[in-house]
Amino acid sequence: MTDMSGAQYLSRTLDAAGVTAVFLVPTALSATLVAMERETSIQRIVTHGEKAAAYMADGYARATGRPGICMAQNIGAANLAAGLRDAYLGCSPVIAFTGGPYEWSRGRNYYQEIEDFPLFKPVTRSSRQVFDVSRLPDQLDQAFRDATTGKPGPVHLELAGHTGDTIENQSFDAPEIRAGERHTPAVRIAPERSAIDEAAAILRSASRPVIVSGGGVRTSGAGAEIVALAERLGAPLATSLNGKDTVPGDHPLSIGIPGLYARGSANQIIVEADVVLYVGSQTGSQVTLNWQVPSMATRVVHLDIEPKELGRHYPHTHGIVADAQLGLRALIDALGPVDTAPTQSWRDRAVELTRRWRAEVAHHAESESSPLRPERLTAELSNLLPDNAIVVSDTGHAGMWTAAYLDLSRPDQGFLRAAGSLGWALPAGIGAQIARPDARVTVFTGDGGLFYHLSELETAARWNVPLTIVVNDNRSLNQEINPYTAAYGGSLTGRHHELWHFNDVDLAAVAESLGVTGIRVTKPSELEPAMARAAEIKGPVLIDVVSDIDAVAPKGSATPASQ
Repeated sequence: MTDMSGAQYLSRTLDAAGVTAVFLVPTALSATLVAMERETSIQRIVTHGEKAAAYMADGYARATGRPGICMAQNIGAANLAAGLRDAYLGCSPVIAFTGGPYEWSRGRNYYQEIEDFPLFKPVTRSSRQVFDVSRLPDQLDQAFRDATTGKPGPVHLELAGHTGDTIENQSFDAPEIRAGERHTPAVRIAPERSAIDEAAAILRSASRPVIVSGGGVRTSGAGAEIVALAERLGAPLATSLNGKDTVPGDHPLSIGIPGLYARGSANQIIVEADVVLYVGSQTGSQVTLNWQVPSMATRVVHLDIEPKELGRHYPHTHGIVADAQLGLRALIDALGPVDTAPTQSWRDRAVELTRRWRAEVAHHAESESSPLRPERLTAELSNLLPDNAIVVSDTGHAGMWTAAYLDLSRPDQGFLRAAGSLGWALPAGIGAQIARPDARVTVFTGDGGLFYHLSELETAARWNVPLTIVVNDNRSLNQEINPYTAAYGGSLTGRHHELWHFNDVDLAAVAESLGVTGIRVTKPSELEPAMARAAEIKGPVLIDVVSDIDAVAPKGSATPASQ
């Protein structure tokens, strides 16, 4: 036991756990931040808003598998809780520290004080209060455990004192701090043999099998295993958005992403399948297009680390509780040699559907028009991204364009996507780049998404974060075209533009004013030199791509292709 302050214990424990950066809006845990400067190499990243701090911690966590750390004082806690929504939906291991009321001030209308603690319950795996520094060691250890075991997710610790100062300024006999990186998966769960054997029998008997690789495959580091299983079985291989980088985009069995943010051919293939194997993927509404892809009558095999997900939506489900990597290895062994000749026509069918889809979209993906078509922009990025790129994509149209048209084919390329919070991509990209200085992060967002946290361009400039921000700048929120068309009775009339048009802003010039290199692209031929220039610049770069305001990303369809 060693006598130390709560601030020293917190700083040293985060350092021992492998944390390299924390994200915050002052004033929170001030003594801890000073201890970090004096005793560790942890970077203390001050942001322009608590939501941005949470998003940066989220990007950091998804890029590394190590918990991302964010902080806020009592008055900023509500904003930090709002920022954890995406980490919760995206199963990302984030630890949020907030201050809480003083014992003597609670319930007395103290300046800026409200009970924020209940706000964290719906957006965390656990939320706990620490009233005495002697409880900091066990509560902090449990926070790491909750964030990284089983299905990962954010956790919250409220430390007594508006800025956490009650806890960090107390001294106590602290236990020994054990060094060891905390990361996902913290514990690998092996499958039951009987569950594996039955799943192997189901897959062997399938005439039209499909595999869907989810975010759990990414978390488990099981990309090689999911591809090996698909090759063994001769099954077309799809991914969820969270699992996009688990399968090379140019693999012969790859069919892309099904569901709502989808490649149309992927939905068609899954609708026609007789068995669908989900690995590390929640069978939620997005990846299944509201449970239409596949139909509810389809036989499903579901391998997931979270038992509650198995059979949750599809009644004909055989479940396997396991870590994705261990489960896939066991499944490959149980399958043994597989004669794939009988299913060759099924693979040919999948290839043909994918070919038809590419032919249907080629006129946009290869368009030379100005303003640019987003299909051309994202398809072009597939060829221009560096080998070590991590693409961080916003939600909405940005998610749809990258889901369908962006192919990642190099082994060290990664993909992170917003789970639903527009504006997430810029702060998350900053966090990811700080976490992974060995990679080159490329943020893909729209002008609507960029405006949410535009001020964080200054954060990127202040820390000289070498990320590239590609903006699909259509001067609007044009994903609202369809909803407002319906609301106006079938055609856009009246002052509809007030609801989704923006001014034409030179975002490259705005970026320059905040210390970020800005490049404006107005035609397709300018994109390649812009990306080449960005690669040569050591700091952040924003590429403002002027795109077609009328280009609306198509949502997924459950309509099978004609024979």
